[in-house]
Amino acid sequence: MTPGARRPRVLLLAGSSLDRPGGTDTQLAAAVAETVSDADFTWFTHWPQRGGSPPVDHGRQVPLPGVDGLPRRLRRPLMAAAGAALARHADLVHAVLSVDEGFPAFSRMLPPLLRGKPVLHTVPGVRDTRVLRRSRPLGQTVALSSATARELSSAGFGHVLVLPPVVRLERWPYTPRPSGPTPRVLVIGHVGPNGGAEEAVMAAGVAARAGARFRLTLALRPRSGYPGRSPAASVLALAEHEGLRDVEVLGHVPDMRALMASADVLLFVPQVPGARADVPLTVLEALSTGRPVILGDHPQFAVLGDTVLRAPVGDARRTGHLLRQLLDRPHWWQVLSEQGRATVEARFGPERFAARYARLYRELLS
Repeated sequence: MTPGARRPRVLLLAGSSLDRPGGTDTQLAAAVAETVSDADFTWFTHWPQRGGSPPVDHGRQVPLPGVDGLPRRLRRPLMAAAGAALARHADLVHAVLSVDEGFPAFSRMLPPLLRGKPVLHTVPGVRDTRVLRRSRPLGQTVALSSATARELSSAGFGHVLVLPPVVRLERWPYTPRPSGPTPRVLVIGHVGPNGGAEEAVMAAGVAARAGARFRLTLALRPRSGYPGRSPAASVLALAEHEGLRDVEVLGHVPDMRALMASADVLLFVPQVPGARADVPLTVLEALSTGRPVILGDHPQFAVLGDTVLRAPVGDARRTGHLLRQLLDRPHWWQVLSEQGRATVEARFGPERFAARYARLYRELLS
């Protein structure tokens, strides 16, 4: 910025209020506010507030009553109306929103309310490509991966920029491999179709039958609308069927950094990546910590290159044998561990992330 110039005022709109535990939308929006120092941000918080530390230690927080308890189809209109009111005092609106079932209506409602205010839209992921036909661009669009940028461009979103997400390196320090007698394999995902939990358990079964010895820890978020037994019951039943004995299923994890540091390997193999972000923050956090990652080979993960191990999507046999080989080869583990941290520092660090968004703000406001 020019010395003495007024800093741009930016309204951040995410999938929910920034002070509530949420998905990649809210995490990425908070990272923007934390790292981009050349702007003054405003964002929504939950009301009534429950105490605790704010997600960002500067900027303006605006309470929005009841928004987090609503389904997306009702939450988005409320956020659009409230955002339009706040946008009168902003220079730019930055929406950090995945394209999901609530986005088409939101994409038609918000722009007329803003009356020509410039909008930057960061798309963490496209959860259902079918809704793209009913969606409209909010403004300049940014994707986290080239694969999603192509999908959005083909759906009429114009020239879509690619800007990878960020990892706060000081919060996810590199840690040595745990020294316990039994390695821990950590799985992050959801229970239900395409959530990655069942796929990971089947791959772990292949590894165990091939001779690998490990503990399996599944940190699973519930998915609304999934019928049947509890997540723990269904996953443990499948694990027993696969011959796995040392298995634990976790729900809410209060300290993910400690859990990640206690693991040897992260297994992330959902069949449909749109259920989470294009480049999942959990994967980047694992790499930053020095934990090798085994992924399903989705095109969205191409930006990670050879930093991760990839198996064909849905191929439990190939995934399981990769897991066995990685656990049995300490030197290979160490090479991948150091390479993962170096890649995150080079491609996903906060300085590069902040500089690119600050430049985008200047271009949109010029």
